Parts: sequence; structure tokens; C-alpha cells
Amino acid sequence: MSSRQRHTTSAVGSVTRRRFLAAGATAAAASTGLFAAPAFVRGRNLNEKLSIACIGVGGRGGSNLTAVSEEHIAVVCDVNGKNLAAAAAKHPQAKQFVDFRKVFDEAHKEFDAVVVSTCEHTHAFATLPALELGKHVYCEKPLTHGIYEARRVREAAAKAKVATQMGIQMHATENYRRVVELVQSGAVGPVREAHVWVSRAWGLQSEEAAAKYKDIVYVANRPTAADAVPEGLDWDLWVGPAPARPFSNVYFPGPKWYRWWDFGSGTMSDLGSHWNDLPFWALKLGAPKTIEAFGPPAHAEIAPASMSAVYEYEARGDMPAVKLSWHQGENKPEIWKQGGIPQQPNGVLFIGDKGMLLADYQKHTLLPAEKFTDFQTPAPTIPRVMSHHQEWLAACKSGGRCSADFEYSGLLTEANHLGNVAYRIGKKITWDAAAMKCVDCPEADPLIRRAYRQGWTL
Repeated sequence: MSSRQRHTTSAVGSVTRRRFLAAGATAAAASTGLFAAPAFVRGRNLNEKLSIACIGVGGRGGSNLTAVSEEHIAVVCDVNGKNLAAAAAKHPQAKQFVDFRKVFDEAHKEFDAVVVSTCEHTHAFATLPALELGKHVYCEKPLTHGIYEARRVREAAAKAKVATQMGIQMHATENYRRVVELVQSGAVGPVREAHVWVSRAWGLQSEEAAAKYKDIVYVANRPTAADAVPEGLDWDLWVGPAPARPFSNVYFPGPKWYRWWDFGSGTMSDLGSHWNDLPFWALKLGAPKTIEAFGPPAHAEIAPASMSAVYEYEARGDMPAVKLSWHQGENKPEIWKQGGIPQQPNGVLFIGDKGMLLADYQKHTLLPAEKFTDFQTPAPTIPRVMSHHQEWLAACKSGGRCSADFEYSGLLTEANHLGNVAYRIGKKITWDAAAMKCVDCPEADPLIRRAYRQGWTL
């Protein structure tokens, strides 16, 4: 990852929103390699409000809407009438849409930027038109449903030269930035091994195990009988490009849907967006060389509850080759199971030649503690930001670049999806990033680029 990807457009420290935006403009102008602002933003007063279209305004989308509500909300869109009505009540000036395709066809002149908070399987379908129209885009994680879509979005963003950000809010925190600085300054020496583990087990479960999770409806296969469609929900639009099927309560409301391969990619792409982000950033990772996954036999319809994946990355600059292991559900690293580190339920472990660094969302620790008693922490090198959303808004107005833009997050998303590809085909794969293919593995092709339902194209 280049220095321009790591630098943000805002000032360090506690500032007012006005000072924050002004500082963002200064940082953007001073940094090298930043994108030039599009025509409608160049010369914009940084206190002027952006006009924003919010696509998906319930659940996480509602939180995103709130986070950008100091700007002018020009459009609200949702396939769920209840969500749409609630958003419209808060923003009566906004135009209302059910079908996001009509937002771009009929109202594209009304907004400068788009916040995409639909379900994973429609992210690319809402994001690509926005980029092609030259709009700034904030898209929830994971960036796309699959590898081909992530590549398309990443390439379109590079061409559009607009401000982009994937919704991985932990990326903006002091803790994550401090960990990146520690690793990259050599606090634990060269890192050749790293582990990520998450306790979430939302996936294919036995009936007994599913009973532990109140939000899981036990199901072994795709339902064929239809449940009553909730009032106000346009089910056909919700399904979108995925294969059609009757409405069922096992898909809706969220987060049930993301356990199903047709709509989501399981815990790997969802929480992987947050947890793999830390080693991806700190170790300057990009495309892995090989990926191998372990777990129960792959189910045709539903992602696993527990699995592991091992990524091998080649040397990058002055950083050595590294092996990154992902563990979810009941799976944990051996060093965790043997009591070699504190047994916290979720974490990231960097194993360096001079020691280890253990982190989670809120904190980090250098291990063994006695070895770092007199350790002098390095000075901060990564600018701090007020929030993930504010970093994006400042970049929209200044022509700057976000730290989790689609170049960075597109590569992260591709890597996460490759863990699922290796798991589903059941063998170690070698990744040819330039060709976007698994070497000598044609059976992976449909998982890299899937077919869409008639009427839906990218």
C-alpha cells in the first residue's frame, strides 16, 4: 500500500467540524499523488453542504444516513417501504425511490455523492452507476459480493477520480492506527506470521447449535414453500441479481441473508472486512499468492459457521513473506489454544522476530510484556480523523483521498472472497491476480464471476 493510501485528509487532534474540514483541505493539497477533485467540487466552499443520495436506509443504512445527515439529503431509497417512510419523515425534502436504478436514471442531477447500504449482493449494482456518473461513493462492507465485482468497482473508482470509502469504521480509530504504526515502525521486528480469529458462528449449524443463537432459523437447504412477504417489501427488487426464489423468513430481515451464498459470503467477507483490515493495512498486503481453507464439507447454499483459511503473501518492499491465518467460529489459532497468549474471543496477532503484538477493536498489547517494559512508542505518523464518515465527507469536498478507499478496500475484499473460494472448491489455490483466475483451477471460475438473473447486468 502506498503512502497516499495511508494518509488521510484531516488534522490530528480534537477540532470542530469546521476546522476539521479546513484541515482536510490543507492536508489534501500538501499530500502527493492525491486525486484531483472533480469539476463540481473544485473550488467548493468546505462549509457548503454536499447533496447526498442514500440507497438503503434501514438497519446499517439508517446509521449511515444519520452519520451524513448534516449534509443535504437529496434522495432516499429502499426496497422496504417501512424503512423508506422512516427516512422520508426525517428528511421530507428528499426524493423517494424504491428501485435504486431509477435514482440514477431520474435523479442523478440532484446529488454529488452516494451512500450505498443495500445488502451485499446488490452493492456493485448501486456503486458502479454512481462511479460512472462521477459521484463520490461510500459503500458498506463488504464492498461487493464477489471478486469480479470488486475488481470492476476498483477499476471504475480509479477512472472516476472521486472520493470513495468502504464502511469499515474501525479503520478510523486511534487503536487501529496505533497498531499499524507499531508494526510498520518495527516494534516487534519483521512479521512472518499473523493470525485473525473471530467468535461469530453465524452460518450452517446443526439444529442443536442453532438453538444457541436467537437470530438463527435452523434450515438445512433452500426453502421451497413461501412465507408471507412483509407489508411494504418489494421482494423481487430485494432479490435483485440473485437467483429468484419464494420469500422466506430465513432470508429476511437481516442479518439472516448473508449466511446464504446467493446473497452474502458468510462471516469471512463480513467480519473479515473489519478484522483482516488490520493486518492488511499494517503489513501492506495486496494480492495473496496462495490460499488454502479448512472446515466441514462445503454446503451448496449456506456459508460455514466455523472455518479457517491460510493466506501466503510474498515479500513486499522491506517486509518479508508472511503467512496470514483466518479462524472463525469454534476455530482458533494453536497458540491461542495452547495458552501462549491471552484467550480473548476475537483478536489479531502479529508474530515478529522481536516479539508479538495482540490487538482487538479497542486495545493492543506488546508481548511478552516483560520484554517491552522500557519500550518507547514511536511518534504518530498516520493522521487521525474524527470518524470514518467525516473522513469521506472531507475528501469529497477537498479532492482528497480516504484511507479505506476502493483501491485499498477492493484488494481487501478480493482477498477475503478468495478464502471462501478456496473453502468451497476444497483445495489449495494459487492466485493469478492479473488474470483474475485460480491457476489450473477452472472450477473456481463461477465463484470468481457469477451469472446474474435475467434483467440484471453490470
